[in-house]
Formats: sequence, structure tokens, C-alpha cells
Amino acid sequence: MLLSKVLGVIVIARNGDRSNYYQDPYSYAGSTTETTALGEAESFQLGSLLRSTYLDSSSPSYINGIRSDLVDNSEIKARVKAGVEGTVVFDSAIAVLQGLFPPNPNNRIKLANDTTVVAPLGGYQYVPAADVRIVETVEPGNDRSLESWTDCPAFEKHTKDFYNSQEFKDKSQAAQPFFKAVKDYVFGRPTTLENAWNLYDYVNTELIHNKTFAHRLPPTLIEQARHLADFHENGIFSDKSINGIGNIAGRTLLHTIITSLERIAFNGDPLQFLLVQTTYQPFISFFHQTGIADEHPEYKGIPNYSSAIVIELRRGSPPDLRDFLRIKFKNGTADHFRDVHVFGHHSDIPLTEFIYRAENAAITSNRQWKEVCNSGNYDILSIPEGSKTQAAFTGAFTFVSLLALFMLAKFIQRSRARAREARLRLPGDEVSEIFINYGTISPATQGDHPSIVVTQHPDHP
Repeated sequence: MLLSKVLGVIVIARNGDRSNYYQDPYSYAGSTTETTALGEAESFQLGSLLRSTYLDSSSPSYINGIRSDLVDNSEIKARVKAGVEGTVVFDSAIAVLQGLFPPNPNNRIKLANDTTVVAPLGGYQYVPAADVRIVETVEPGNDRSLESWTDCPAFEKHTKDFYNSQEFKDKSQAAQPFFKAVKDYVFGRPTTLENAWNLYDYVNTELIHNKTFAHRLPPTLIEQARHLADFHENGIFSDKSINGIGNIAGRTLLHTIITSLERIAFNGDPLQFLLVQTTYQPFISFFHQTGIADEHPEYKGIPNYSSAIVIELRRGSPPDLRDFLRIKFKNGTADHFRDVHVFGHHSDIPLTEFIYRAENAAITSNRQWKEVCNSGNYDILSIPEGSKTQAAFTGAFTFVSLLALFMLAKFIQRSRARAREARLRLPGDEVSEIFINYGTISPATQGDHPSIVVTQHPDHP
């Protein structure tokens, strides 16, 4: 089908290269990490590619009517994961936006005295600072849509069940020769299949940034480490059912996708481009939920740094004027965008069908997330034992303080009443009476660069 008009685009992008990062194999709580210059260049390259594809009026995929010289605050929005790896994800988002909207001399202002001032660096566009509504950092403490797998008891149980499965045990047994071979290159890190992701991340990071390590590492170890890490993460972040707990990373992402597509499709909403900057986990779940992983088994694993899924909303040509989705995937900086098809289709899918198939799996609120994560009779909101005593003491102190204030207010009220009675009353009926309102007291509650291609390390994540 010839689809002539791109109405808008949703881009789901992974962060760029970073320093070594550790995450707990059971809870996925993470250590600190930092962005590298390589990572920023990778993300900038992605942004530049997106610009040439969707913001260039000569491109066949140009977004109809979008402003491309200077950023329009109402047309562009970015949601940035701010949980684990948060600073790296945010830096990557800024680099992508820099590639999307490079410096432009039209970014200027004329003052009252007829002086024209161009923004620094030749018209640099401070996209996040232009409007706080453009870049939204999504904190997991307030919004679970971009990090739904941490602090989730049901997901932790799913992880343990995978570790106890026969498939996992067989894989672990078969991998023992690798664990013995890699032991001297991971410096005390546990060489187990449960720790496969951390082993790969360490070896890969050192291979990229440590010349001595890169010269010493025996052949095939990085490929074996990547294979086991892919097996590990694919097993954790997938499920047999579209709404299974293993797909929780994709389930919360689906809500953002569906609501944004509805906004773009609505003619009265100016939104035309949404960037979702996140980590690798939702990619795996999304590929399984939509059937992409069935047609492309090579995507069953960790997407490389600066990978991106693009969801294009297109309007059909006559006589079929329905809205359709074309979905593309680019696996890292050395790859190009390829069409991938969802839900058994071999071409673009109607928007209405995509929503129909996906909406029942989407987690739409923090309340629903709590219910899903608490489905095994866990209490994800319980107070640690060490805090219960302090909470009880605080409660008792607050109660006593309130009681004292209440008694003081009563005493003052009675004293003033007696004083009024002692005054001389004028003859005749009283026509008014003054009541003193002292208010109420309640306790407070707490609530590519186009020229940059990474080819030296083909296994770069």
C-alpha cells in the first residue's frame, strides 16, 4: 500500500555508551555510571539521522507540516527515564535533541535598540530549556511508565522462577567452560549464569575503553559473554503472554505509545514527534509482545547502544484514508533502519488494530502497576521494621501535641466567652453574635554525527 503522508513519529531510543555499570541479578537495582564522549557521539548521530529522515522536507518520510529550522515547543516532546542509569539516559536524550535541532543562525532576537543577538555557538538551540514541557524526566518514584521492573515483587518472583527453570540450569551447565576461561579477566566477579549480564557489561566496557585489556582478551570470549547475556536478559524481560509479568517493561511502555499515537492522530493536538529515551529492557519486551521476536530471532536479546525503534503514523492514500503504523528498528550505530512487522502482519498495520491488540496489555497507572506487582500477596508499600518504631513514636508525639493545642484553644474560647458576659449589655435584643474561628489543626503527611560509525568493536552493545 502506498502511504503518502507521515503525520508523526514516536522514537524509542536506548542510551549511548557509558562506563561500567552493575545491576543486581535479582532486584535489578543498579550502581552509578557515567556517559562517555563516545556515547554522546552515538546519540548525536542518531539524532542527526532522525533529522535527515523526518525533519528534511525533501525526505519521503518528512513529517507533514513540522517545523524543522527552530524547535516548536508544541510539536516536540521527550520523555526521559530517570531511574537506574538515569544520568546516562538524560545525557543521551540531550545529545539526540542536539542532533535533531543543531545550531541555527535564525535562533536570534531583536532588541528594542535594533540590536540583533544570535544565541551562542552560532545559534545553539537549548531544547530542554526552551520549554519545561518538552523534556519530561520520568522518576520511578512518581511514574512507573519507564522503569516498572524494579521494586516489583511479582517480577522478582518471575526472575527467580527463570533461574530455577530446567532451561536455565541446562544453559548454566553448558556454559561452565566459558566461566572457567573468563574468570581471570573479570577480577573477582561471580562467574555464574545469574551474573551473565554483569560479566558481559564489564568485559565489553573494558574491551572498548582499556587498550591493555583489549590486547589481552582471548578470541571469542566477548562473543560467548554476549550470547549468555542475551539469553539471560531475554529470559528475564519476556513472557509467553502479552500481558505476562515478564513483559512488564513493555506493558508500561505501551501506554505511552498508545496515548501518544492518539494525540498525534487527533488533528487538534499539535504533537508530532515524541522521543522516549530509555534503557534496553523495554525493547526486549516490546519485541516479544508484538511478535517481532518470532520473525526476527536475532532481536531476542540486548539491543546495542543508541538503538532505536521508530513508530511512524501514516495516513493512507485514497481510497483507503485510514491511519496506519509503520515500525522500524535500528540496532546500534553501525546499522540502518529496517522495517519490522507486528502482530502477524507483513506490512503496515492499521492504527485501530494495533490499539485493539495492545491496549489490554498496557499498564495505564501507578495504581494498576502496584496491583500487578502485588498480585502474589506481597506488600510493596510496607514500612521496614526499623522505621515502624520511629513512625509509632512520631504518631504518638503528634497526637499529644494536637491534644494540647485543642485544650489550649478550648481554654481561650471559654475565657473570652466569660469576658463577653462580664461586659455591659445594651438594652434590647441582640441581633448578632461573633464566633471566633481558630481553624483546625491536622498532622502533616509525607508523602551521527553522520560520519561516526563504530566499527572497531562489532560487538559493541
